[in-house]
Amino acid sequence: MAQVLQLTFANIAGSTMTINISDPKPNLTEAEVNAAMQTIIDQAVFSKDGFLFNVKKSARIVERNVTAIELIS
Repeated sequence: MAQVLQLTFANIAGSTMTINISDPKPNLTEAEVNAAMQTIIDQAVFSKDGFLFNVKKSARIVERNVTAIELIS
């Protein structure tokens, strides 16, 4: 099962941005995720059209099952 940690940020202009992190460490806590998101905000890492993404909008871990299908040539 594949897992992705999705961190979504917003800015004052109403734009949103999602960062997808593959294979996050097991048993992440809310405190760890909040701290990581706050660090990204504090470092002013991302912006769009001059507006910094400085609001934590959501965080979630998405799991999906992938089944490969063998193709015959």
